[in-house]
Amino acid sequence: MMEALAPSSLVIVNLVNPKEKFWGVLHSLSTVGVTILAINLDSFDDWVRQVARGEEQTLDLVTMFVPLFRVERIFLDENVGAVTSYSHQLENIVGVSPEKYLGIAKSDA
Repeated sequence: MMEALAPSSLVIVNLVNPKEKFWGVLHSLSTVGVTILAINLDSFDDWVRQVARGEEQTLDLVTMFVPLFRVERIFLDENVGAVTSYSHQLENIVGVSPEKYLGIAKSDA
């Protein structure tokens, strides 16, 4: 299934200067930059475990704007062969879809 990058898509954003990777919800993509509700991938596993245990959130997603010159790549978060997407990992551990947990409409492609 081919899906375009659209608002409310679950994405992985690779940044440069400094190198960082974020997982989250795409809000907008323009010629000046990208706005996402996201968490750094270095914190993703800890965040998912907090959500699954129902703990007070010490980690969470934040809305951020990144200028386009820092964006190296944007990927849709989807399964690739035997590699499970971050979205499916969250759903498997927490028991609810990321769209439902984050209160976003699931895109219909």
